[in-house]
Amino acid sequence: MTQEAPSAQDIADYLSQNPQFFEEHADVFATLSVPHPHQARAISLGERQILTLRTRVKEHEQRLMHLLQNAGGNERINQALMQWCARMLAEPDAQQIPAHIIRSLGDQFDLDAIALRIWDLPALSDSEFAQDVTTDIRRDAADMTQPYCGPVKGQAAAGWLANEPASLAIVPLRALNGSEPIGLLVLGSTDPQRFTADMGTTFLTLIASLAGAALGRLIDPAPQVA
Repeated sequence: MTQEAPSAQDIADYLSQNPQFFEEHADVFATLSVPHPHQARAISLGERQILTLRTRVKEHEQRLMHLLQNAGGNERINQALMQWCARMLAEPDAQQIPAHIIRSLGDQFDLDAIALRIWDLPALSDSEFAQDVTTDIRRDAADMTQPYCGPVKGQAAAGWLANEPASLAIVPLRALNGSEPIGLLVLGSTDPQRFTADMGTTFLTLIASLAGAALGRLIDPAPQVA
């Protein structure tokens, strides 16, 4: 009865479990040849290991460069966000805050189109920022737990933009201590990859928090009890 030859996995398992094999059979290690990963020739096992290590080092270098590029991008975003927030804080006239929000966002973040609509703020009830707000839009805003990012899918709020964008973000705005939204911020772009369904929304949520807190200055203060 013939004995079956060991499989490649059997050999790999044996070598993994017996690392001393190549120490005891150094001549085997020195004479082994394996295919070159990119050329039609054989090389020694030692050379192949060096090539593998070089490839891994290059991959690590590329990952490091990617991390550095992301860090630089995040730093620029943080600086722009800080300047935007500082401008809102420095605005003495609270009724100018809505216009300031969209103007500064466009300047700081190079956005193609921005729309802002607000409700339940009596000080702005007659302004352009309170126009075209339907019951359906308010209901949809109340159902949003996070910003929407992606293509236009028939959202009524997208109609606030002058032209239909290739991608957009719809961000619900809430006052600092409010649970119900007081408005929607719509950001549009001609770039279909600017706002995508799989992108993170932490930055947009931060913008919403800052804008909502600033708009809270327009909420009528509660009457004081005599």
